[in-house]
Amino acid sequence: MNTAEVVKKLIPLLGGVENIASATHCATRLRLVLHDDTKGDKVAIDRLDSVKGCFANAGQFQIIFGTGLVNEVYDEFIKETDIEQSSKSEVNSIASQKQNIIQRFARTLSNIFVPIIPAIVASGLLMGLLGTLRTYNLVDSQSTLFVLLDIFSSAAFIILPILIGFTAAKEFGGNPYLGATLGGILTHPALTNAWSVAGGFETMQLFNMDIAMIGYQGTVFPVVLATWFMSVVEKNIRRVVPNALDIILTPFITVVITGFVAMIFIGPAGRAFGDGISWVLNVMYTHVGWVAGVLFGGSYSAIVITGIHHSFHAIEAGLLTNPEIGINFLLPIWAMANVAQGGACLAVYFKTTNEKIKSIAVPSAVSSLLGITEAAIFGINLRFIKPFFAALAGGACGGGYVVFSKVGMTAVGLTGLPGMAIVQPNSLIHYIIGMIIAFTVSFIISYLLKYNTENV
Repeated sequence: MNTAEVVKKLIPLLGGVENIASATHCATRLRLVLHDDTKGDKVAIDRLDSVKGCFANAGQFQIIFGTGLVNEVYDEFIKETDIEQSSKSEVNSIASQKQNIIQRFARTLSNIFVPIIPAIVASGLLMGLLGTLRTYNLVDSQSTLFVLLDIFSSAAFIILPILIGFTAAKEFGGNPYLGATLGGILTHPALTNAWSVAGGFETMQLFNMDIAMIGYQGTVFPVVLATWFMSVVEKNIRRVVPNALDIILTPFITVVITGFVAMIFIGPAGRAFGDGISWVLNVMYTHVGWVAGVLFGGSYSAIVITGIHHSFHAIEAGLLTNPEIGINFLLPIWAMANVAQGGACLAVYFKTTNEKIKSIAVPSAVSSLLGITEAAIFGINLRFIKPFFAALAGGACGGGYVVFSKVGMTAVGLTGLPGMAIVQPNSLIHYIIGMIIAFTVSFIISYLLKYNTENV
């Protein structure tokens, strides 16, 4: 079946052209917003040639076609429906109107942190490399080259509030450059560096209120909250300031008001909130141990279905930048859950005689090993239900092991096999063992359970 035939059969299964609000695509999926999701026939769509899976998530109706093919399908889809092409941001905006408040909150945090991930990954990879070289005495840590690379590796975390201020302002509808300026205020050199506060800090008084002159280097929640407040202030000031004076007065008043409020109220409250979350997680990690790994690893894939997992980037960044913790012990758990989905998916390949299922299962399993699980979860495991639960069991076992073994990572965003690059050197072998456990357990359980694998 060629692309044009697939699209012509697809449109009626979506409820017709009149039920399609907008369309875009990513690397593997056609992403649609339907006026009424119930009119989308997922079962029938799954049966179409070239379709590797179909699911609704985060207000979007998503159909998996795979890399390359999705571009051809999208072009034909736009031509056939005569729907105006939409950007991903426009589709996300329309889809968010169909989400509940928790999903919207998670999506907001995701939109703030996802653009920053490349910077954190680059720093994390470099930290991991330098840590390996230092651990095995492969380089002089006092050499100029090492010192410079060490500076490069910590830069993203030092200016993290500036990066967050920029992306958060864009998300909240404020001026992103004012958001970055606010991040600069919170990390100004005149303030005691947050990572060296144990050596003492200065306190000043303003209107009989004590202001701790401590910076917010590496923090997450203070700048997110402060930028949200800044965006609200900016919008309200803009309503009353004459257009002729807007470029002068609006940023000036916004920065002054927000700067004071951030330093006196929002900053300390945001720091306490972020430290509180990190403290609770660290206590669970330290004292509950492998049980916490079992619970988190066994539930993560179920959370992925809701889309709430996008908010975890903020928590992980908080762990990395907390001077008392300094590692990401959550990401190894998520990695085990992702790998487990691949194991359960591959088992379906050996159980089924259906050629279409076989053609989907192998690339979906490989994709999961690389940290991308949508095809495995929605294309295979949830289709047959029991493989999904097998993957939850595998994720629980792998998650329990990596927590028991104290596996830590130095960045966010990479799981599965690519995640090996950001694992702490002394944890790498345990990370690999954890992946083997997660994959093997889920594969065996998925293979041994009885379910019909011939339905498409």
